[in-house]
Amino acid sequence: MIHFLQSESDSISFSYVADMLREELAQHSWHKVLLIPPDITRSHSGAGAITDFLYRELTADNCEVRVLPALGTHTPMTEDELHEMFGTNIPMDAYLVHEFRKTITEVGVVPGAFLNEISEGLFTEDVHVSINPELLDKSYDAVLSIGQVVPHEIAGMANYTKNIVVGCGGGELINVSHFLGVFWELDRILGRDINPVRKLFDYIQDNLLCEISFTFIQTVMTQIDGVDCYKGVYIGQGREPYNMAVKLSKKVNFNLVDRPIDKCVVWMDPHSYHSTWVTNKAIYRTQLAVKPGGEIIIIAPGVHTFGENDLADGIIRKYGYTPRDKMLELRKTEPTLRDNLSLAGHLIHGCPEGIHVTYCTDKLCREEMEKANFGYMSVEEALAKYPCQNWKTGWQKAADGSEVYFVANAALGLWCCEEIKE
Repeated sequence: MIHFLQSESDSISFSYVADMLREELAQHSWHKVLLIPPDITRSHSGAGAITDFLYRELTADNCEVRVLPALGTHTPMTEDELHEMFGTNIPMDAYLVHEFRKTITEVGVVPGAFLNEISEGLFTEDVHVSINPELLDKSYDAVLSIGQVVPHEIAGMANYTKNIVVGCGGGELINVSHFLGVFWELDRILGRDINPVRKLFDYIQDNLLCEISFTFIQTVMTQIDGVDCYKGVYIGQGREPYNMAVKLSKKVNFNLVDRPIDKCVVWMDPHSYHSTWVTNKAIYRTQLAVKPGGEIIIIAPGVHTFGENDLADGIIRKYGYTPRDKMLELRKTEPTLRDNLSLAGHLIHGCPEGIHVTYCTDKLCREEMEKANFGYMSVEEALAKYPCQNWKTGWQKAADGSEVYFVANAALGLWCCEEIKE
């Protein structure tokens, strides 16, 4: 059975979301539950309030609850970040930390023949799939995966099994899925829920994880006057809740601009975006609307590093964001790139062909940014040129009178000039 709330026209009050969650919990007598929400980089997903509510409701009924943020390769959340996203009701000893290199257990293999079929020969090797062993602990009555469905540059549309096999998965699957997503190319995958990466995730869900009792709680979000708003919440098992969320997200998160953008100014929340690895969503989600020779200007006061871990940061600093053809050549001679497909793909994704990218931050200097193949501007200079503090998403006038397109939160949508066809 699927519980859901949705509205194309209005926002949904959290009180209605809470009522639906109570109805879901009333159907079960759980004694031990694992909650898997996203991390701080998905702070606009609506998952923080849901996680806090579930923890309080479940523990009030004497249920033991642990919380495993789906970090993937991201930096573990600090205590301040945990409190900022999930509130202060969850004690620190209830949180678990996923380490994609260490805290993983293999659950099976995806045959190379299947990968060859779904990728049109792009990838032909067997892939070993590992996940955090906490998910395999049979003492849990239920595993609740919480997260947002929104256009995504690797999976086409985010969430569902991605929250498990990437957010709580091992490096091999993360590498292969990113390789497939990048080399399938952005305009063929972004905003599409049927693609090689999603077929890979579906295979894993149906064949390797079928004995785990997952319940998926998936949100569709938008932003109204700077406030995150629920447009849909879907609860259930299997793919159908995800399919329903995808359908709504394609209506409320897809933004069609009336003409190609020359300058796209994107504000990235300093509380959520600390690395170019994550902040590059400002590039992925807008570049399909930017004309050749145009510019994406990312105002990101919180960015202080390139990678979410030391390995990624070092590789980005060494090679910089790199065009696709050059990266293919580098992979032939550079073992580090050959052995880290997700990093190689990330470097390609951050270098959109024919579009100049300027980063505006004070925590990385001009020399560092230019070495990574980005333009640079200080936050002060950027805000003087583009005084966006009170701007809303859409066409705006810069300080010099020129027209720019402003995006208040790239993580909540996709911007393009043509509708994405099925």
